[in-house]
Formats: sequence, C-alpha cells, structure tokens
Amino acid sequence: MEKKIFLVASILGLIAVVLGAFAAHGLRDALNPTSLESFQTGVRYQMYHAFFLFVVGLMPQLQPQQKKRLFWLVLLGVLLFSGSIYLLATNALTPIDFAFLGPVTPLGGLLLMCAWGLLGVYLIKRKN
Repeated sequence: MEKKIFLVASILGLIAVVLGAFAAHGLRDALNPTSLESFQTGVRYQMYHAFFLFVVGLMPQLQPQQKKRLFWLVLLGVLLFSGSIYLLATNALTPIDFAFLGPVTPLGGLLLMCAWGLLGVYLIKRKN
C-alpha cells in the first residue's frame, strides 16, 4: 500500500506544481482575480494533501487498512474538492457550464476533513 500512496502523492504533487505554474503564467490574464484565487486555492489544497499522503505512507503507527482508508478519503477528496474548483474557476473559458459541480466542492472538502479527523482518531486509539 505504501508504494501506491507514495506514487499517488507524487502524481498529485506534480500536477499541483504544473497547475500552479499554469495559473500564474497562463491564466493570470484570462481569469478575473476571484477565479484565479479560487484556482490557486485548489492547487494549495491539492499540494497540502499530497504531503499528507506522504506522511501517512511514512507512519509506522498506522496499520495497512488504516492507511488504505486515509488514502481513499484523500484521493477522492482532492479529486472532488480541487478538481471541481479547477473546473468552476475556469468555467468562463470553456463551452461547458460546470456550475452543476458547485455542490461537489464541499463534499470533497468534507472527505478531506474526514481524513484528518480519522488520522487523529487512529493516533488517539493507538496502543503503545
């Protein structure tokens, strides 16, 4: 499981760097300041959670099943949270109206919060 966690964390980190650079250089003139800031928020949260996955992968205190649960919560959370933000922030640039994704963003955020909370629960319940 650790290999999968590290691989996905690396991919999420790589994509966050690419999208951050794209936003700073390619989208700066194409988006209004509010949309650009929203896009950058998606990038920041994606990068935070790439680091989160690396830490989870490195934690010997966690059982494989616990790592797996955290992995899926974070992966789905990032896809829904950051992914929907990217599409909503660039909505004006595409012929598709992504406004229907508005409710998806908080669901993704909730999954990310659940991952952090579950990590805390695992650590509190851990026996030495």
